[in-house]
Amino acid sequence: MTGKRKIMKQLLTFIKKEFLHVLRDRKVLLILFGLPIVQVLLFGFALSTEVKNTGVAVYDQDNSQNSRQLIEKINANQYFDVQKILTSPNEFEESFKTGKIRMIINIPDGFSRNLNNGQKTEIQFISDGTDINLANQILNFLNNITGEFYLQNQKTQPQLISVQPEIKMFYNPQLKGAPNFVPGVMAMILLIVCVMMTAIAIVREKESGTMEILLVSPMKPQYILIAKAVPYFVLSVVILIAILILSYTLLDLPIAGNIALLFSVSFIYIVTSLLLGIVISVTSKTQQQAMILSLMGTLLPTLMLSGFMFPIENMPKPLQIVSNIVPAKWYFLMIKNIMIKGTGIAIIWKELLILTAMMLGFFVIAIRKFKIRLE
Repeated sequence: MTGKRKIMKQLLTFIKKEFLHVLRDRKVLLILFGLPIVQVLLFGFALSTEVKNTGVAVYDQDNSQNSRQLIEKINANQYFDVQKILTSPNEFEESFKTGKIRMIINIPDGFSRNLNNGQKTEIQFISDGTDINLANQILNFLNNITGEFYLQNQKTQPQLISVQPEIKMFYNPQLKGAPNFVPGVMAMILLIVCVMMTAIAIVREKESGTMEILLVSPMKPQYILIAKAVPYFVLSVVILIAILILSYTLLDLPIAGNIALLFSVSFIYIVTSLLLGIVISVTSKTQQQAMILSLMGTLLPTLMLSGFMFPIENMPKPLQIVSNIVPAKWYFLMIKNIMIKGTGIAIIWKELLILTAMMLGFFVIAIRKFKIRLE
């Protein structure tokens, strides 16, 4: 019993030493806490795919009460801003060249008459095709607004009206970008920070010459690795809490699922990322090598193969297979389900099992690769 207490005391001493080392390094603290905040704000606001305050110009040839009501309805919507009323088709191209107008609505003569008589009513949408994804989003929103306006103002009997599809978005009816970006940013930040910080931990000890002191101590290799990982685990949990608070307060993204399940899944993911960093650390000879391996092994795979930026289903089969070894993929799937859909363990247990298996695999590799003697 005395031996176990002695080991625990030594382990706590090592952990305290690592904590002090991290907290004294202002550059490390800046990376740990500055990077997550910047990325959450960047992806949540600057890189959002939402359509907001989009500049629209209108060429109203009908100039009727109905056409003016339609223009007011579009302008009242939070996604559009009618900035210009055109008087001639010759102004179309010049309006797009300013860069402020993304869509021109051409209301033809006879619009009100056809609408009141229940006849076919056409409106022309002319879009700026330099950004095809944005143009398609704007078209979808405008189609919904004009379709709703038509149904509210038609004068014919319901049985004579053509079928009008009703579009409803579960979980994200306003098509906000935060529900997709926040889980992805969480997966990317935690992986990069955990792997990058721990990847240089052991290499730094080798380069500074303090590794000999650790190796001649009575501490077992696994305890040394635990002492290295514990401070970064605690700081990663703090980062996770900060991201969730920023998402809730600034991005208006409530958590639909169980908080305890979210943190449990996140803890496993953080430990997996820390162990991956240790594997890189014990196999690298210099801090520069460890840094390059950690960035190449985490940043690109997370962005390209986690499903965060690009749908995995659209990728070639070989890349879909490769994506299965990216821990961020499984975490992203689970967190998105928990936060947005409110699903429980019954839905995500397969992904959780895979991530847990990765964690155990990295732990075994880290222990086996850890050198008892310096080379």
